[in-house]
Amino acid sequence: MRAAAAVPAAAVAWIGVTALLAHHELRAAQDDLDALRNSIATSATSHPAPAVAAGAPAESEQERLIRSAADHAASAHDLTTGPAWYTAAQLPFVGGPFESVRGIAEASDRLAGDVLPPLVRAVPRFTAGAHAGGIPRVLTELEEQAAAFTRVARDASEVQADIHRLPGSTWLPAADRARAQLSDQLDRLVPQTRDIAVAGRVVPSMMGVHGKRRYLLAFQNTAEARGTGGLPGAFAVLRADRGRLTFERFGNDTELDGVRADVNLGAEFAAQYGNNEPGSVWQNSNMSPNFPYAARIWTASWQSHTGERLDGAFAIDPSGLGLLLRATGPARLPDGTELGADNAVDITERAAYAKYDNVVERKAYFVETARAAAGRLMQASGDPHTIPALLSAVHGVQREGRLQVWSAHPDEQRLLQTRPFSGVLPDTPGPFAGLVVNNAAGTKLDYYLDRRLVWAPGACTDSGRAVTVTVTLTNRAPASGLPEYVTQRVDAPPYRTRPGDNRLLVTYYAGTGAGLTGATLDGRPVTLDTGTERGHPAYTLDLELPRQSSRTLLLHLREPRSDRPPTILRQPLVTPLQATVKPDGPCQA
Repeated sequence: MRAAAAVPAAAVAWIGVTALLAHHELRAAQDDLDALRNSIATSATSHPAPAVAAGAPAESEQERLIRSAADHAASAHDLTTGPAWYTAAQLPFVGGPFESVRGIAEASDRLAGDVLPPLVRAVPRFTAGAHAGGIPRVLTELEEQAAAFTRVARDASEVQADIHRLPGSTWLPAADRARAQLSDQLDRLVPQTRDIAVAGRVVPSMMGVHGKRRYLLAFQNTAEARGTGGLPGAFAVLRADRGRLTFERFGNDTELDGVRADVNLGAEFAAQYGNNEPGSVWQNSNMSPNFPYAARIWTASWQSHTGERLDGAFAIDPSGLGLLLRATGPARLPDGTELGADNAVDITERAAYAKYDNVVERKAYFVETARAAAGRLMQASGDPHTIPALLSAVHGVQREGRLQVWSAHPDEQRLLQTRPFSGVLPDTPGPFAGLVVNNAAGTKLDYYLDRRLVWAPGACTDSGRAVTVTVTLTNRAPASGLPEYVTQRVDAPPYRTRPGDNRLLVTYYAGTGAGLTGATLDGRPVTLDTGTERGHPAYTLDLELPRQSSRTLLLHLREPRSDRPPTILRQPLVTPLQATVKPDGPCQA
């Protein structure tokens, strides 16, 4: 009897001791990973010279840190395995924290041993490649690492799934906090590994490593909102040849307006946007938030206009250009003005309208601005000291949705459309909240537009879950002082307006299978036009938004039963969307 009683006591003591040791090992591994992150960030933004001498110590330090983290994580994993830990984790109620600690240790071991080392070792290779051969060498390294990056993305996703399966709430808050912290880290890391994996398989070929490519690059003016971001104003034709990027020509929207795109985007698209003639009115070509639609119209328009086939399309806005110029340093405009990170948006979306009364001169200025920014970026891409910071900035711009990419090559597009930087309106089931505005007045007042969205889940019933969505739009345009071109109403409304008043087509995209049960505008019942796009019910309101005012649209929806938070569609405009998801109790399917 004494021996039988001593076994559980010994097991408890063993678990207590090994738990403390495992905690120490996991803490040490986390410290190593924090130091590793700082080391990589420093090496990505510094401009060392010469490359080999300056890069070697940083590479050695990064290798040491990842080996140390892997050793500590492996020790924590070893300490939390065995019969005592397995038995404790299976106990009803009591076993939750033990299951979490075992899972955290195992996940940390895989993370430090399998997921991170290939990524860490790639950093000095890319840096050395940039110094040895510039962008072409970086692309070669990227292509050589593509298979390894695909494995990393798969392993990271598996680790993330394992952590998500662990108990979220146990009787031990410390275990719950540790699980939540690791889950948050993985939720940030996994999308990045998927981005890198897709980039390794797609970017080299898109950049002309295996043959010349040509693309249309549209500069979107977010002072006049469109579904993918802003009005497609200035554009350029970009050539990629073995990683070398050059611009063949620049133009503006007047050149392509009225050119008919020979492209069929389906009956659903025609029903939603056909009245606005997106296939022949260039300014309306990107009203849909689904970027591949705009890209197909743009490339088809170019082919109709010139007879030339293009290999794809890109889009960027002034905010994105500003982020890139922060990495490269400012560009210089023909008048001597410096265009940089702090003034790119203001110069292109506010100051230019005050500077030029003549429309032709202003459009020429926009083209020159695009040319100067593009030239600075091309110059930086040939500077090995700038390439690491530039590549990091490109990733940041993509993450914000301000650089969108489409390939006319189906194999490449199938990979691209799995990632957010493709600008694809996702058609997967599940809760979804998408607020999209299109300027319907012809003003340039969306520079002053604020958007707020609150998604609040309600009670579950057999018919689904009630959801309330509150959309608040605010027009901060001043009452005076704006140029006439900014405030002019080309829509010619039949009612009286004042300078600074705006008009928007406001569309809310709900989750697949959702239905609208009612809506109010500023507290009064309102009827919305109903459509469908890529499986999403789309509810549209033609909204007058006076200057210095806010208007509130309240939507009552019935969504399919789900415990998942909604995927938020973030249309990239001057001021980012403020989105809030309210918590609620579980809604088991």
